[in-house]
Amino acid sequence: MLEAAEARGNALFDAVEAAGLIAPGKSESQLSDEINALARERFGVTQHWHKRIVRSGPNTVCIFSDDPPDRVIKPDDTVYLDFGPVLEEWEADLGRSYALGSDPDKQRLVADLPRLFEKAAAHYRATPDITCEQLFAFAQQVACDAGWAFGGVIAGHTIIGKFPHAPPPREGRMIAAGNPSRMRDPDHNGEERHWILEIHLVDRERTFGGFYERLL
Repeated sequence: MLEAAEARGNALFDAVEAAGLIAPGKSESQLSDEINALARERFGVTQHWHKRIVRSGPNTVCIFSDDPPDRVIKPDDTVYLDFGPVLEEWEADLGRSYALGSDPDKQRLVADLPRLFEKAAAHYRATPDITCEQLFAFAQQVACDAGWAFGGVIAGHTIIGKFPHAPPPREGRMIAAGNPSRMRDPDHNGEERHWILEIHLVDRERTFGGFYERLL
């Protein structure tokens, strides 16, 4: 069911792109409201399990917990969307990024996001006993190898399920430094964990970045 929810979430992102909603001249909050309206009207989404995030330009360097000021999207910005729609009582967690202008570095960063996601996912699949801190370190390394900084303090989490999910103990649920939990170990209820992998790439000198996430 989580995969079905993600597929519908991806269809929502596709519809946002097809509608041309991601465009300069509007504020981040306006774009968020437009996407929320489209999600409600075309996909029946009435709830989001986490706050809707639209960030552009220098705000794309910020992490989830930050609360940067709303800004108007510029013609050469990178823009990223991070949404957690509830689809038929199941939670999705998806992030995509866009380079609006023709800047080759910004275009390359956006193209690198899914590519590096797949590298990290392949490493996870090939390493049965991998821990959260090991996958986080791998994500940091592939970002560095590609010429970027890894912008996140985590590289994902395991807190999605049927809405509303029962929050597990914070210990062990983040793909982060200092978490030695093996990712394939069962959760605190003895059940299989379902991980979301996040890739956040940034150019700190030029203050732009991008974000990509989906089920691992």
